[in-house]
Amino acid sequence: MNLAEKYTTIRARSEQICKPLKTEDYVVQPVVDVSPPKWHLGHTTWFFETFVLKPNMNGYKDFDPTYNFVFNSYYETIGARVIRTDRGNLSRPAVDDIYKYRAYVDAAMLQLLQRKMKKDLQELITLGLNHEEQHQELLSTDIKYILGHNPLFPEYSSKISRHKTPNNKFINEFFSVSEGIYEVGFKGSGFCFDNELGRHRVYLQPYKIARQLVTNEEYLEFINDHGYTSHEHWHAEGFDWVKANDIKAPMYWHDIDGQWCNYTLNGLKNLDLRAPLCHISFYEAAAFAAWKGMRLATEFEWEVAAKHLDWGKRWEWTNSAYLPYPGFKRAAGAIGEYNGKFMVNQMVLRGASEVTPHGHSRDTYRNFFHPHLRWQYTGIRLAQ
Repeated sequence: MNLAEKYTTIRARSEQICKPLKTEDYVVQPVVDVSPPKWHLGHTTWFFETFVLKPNMNGYKDFDPTYNFVFNSYYETIGARVIRTDRGNLSRPAVDDIYKYRAYVDAAMLQLLQRKMKKDLQELITLGLNHEEQHQELLSTDIKYILGHNPLFPEYSSKISRHKTPNNKFINEFFSVSEGIYEVGFKGSGFCFDNELGRHRVYLQPYKIARQLVTNEEYLEFINDHGYTSHEHWHAEGFDWVKANDIKAPMYWHDIDGQWCNYTLNGLKNLDLRAPLCHISFYEAAAFAAWKGMRLATEFEWEVAAKHLDWGKRWEWTNSAYLPYPGFKRAAGAIGEYNGKFMVNQMVLRGASEVTPHGHSRDTYRNFFHPHLRWQYTGIRLAQ
């Protein structure tokens, strides 16, 4: 698949994710971490217009000069922008206008992609496509939050099939890794983000890591054992978060007349006990691990063992702070704001989820979120 074909395929995928939505769904922002779907569609288009077309296509004319203020996310280099909390207050531009914006930019991009271009421009466009794929995952999880916090619990789509889990008794085996020096980080000729570089050596003590993720049934045992009220399992900051927010269960779990249910993209369903646990914070993950007399793996322990694990169903909290690898340097200009500026007060997640684009499911991929967040598809893998 050449770059033009890849561009067309990825851009179409964003619109496909939004196809089941009603117009009203496009504009909702229930909390600061969730962006309206129409903003995702506009922002990913703004990225190509701002970083690719305007500097590299002579005579290119902005679709609308005011869109730079509306769709800039966090790039200080580019200038002023709508603050994140106000994205849901924008009734304009309308949804139809944003689809026109996408069509306008796509037409110009396809013209540009027919031309011979330098390697650095090809790499920038590839970054833009991976950026859009990241937003496709955010778009999916934001849509789930928007619909899952509607008291009617509307179904996103009946065409999404629920994963069937086995009925046999669940046994979570552990894989042993010996003490030693191991190499971690991206290696190869394909695309990776700058935070996956550079490859380096780490020393690991001997450890064991679970081959499978923690299930809903296992976590329910933690809840029933007063896990959310027993302070001894929690980090102090985590227990303060539990009390301040009256947290009693994972996100989307609802105790209805003594029956645990959870919201899925198919609507509200009875809790599947054998399914991998999902939508929990780092605080909850660490508390559960402590309750089990175990811990979370570090990101390097996870990466070294990855080929022996069943992963890709949920993003997995690690016990590693999000920090730069040795030799990490921010790129010049706005692109340098992509990852490096977030390397503080966040925890690393490894793996992937059911809404992760295929190319982002690699064992060196470093996802990162603040420890209280749980609207992503986040789960637990135990280590000891």
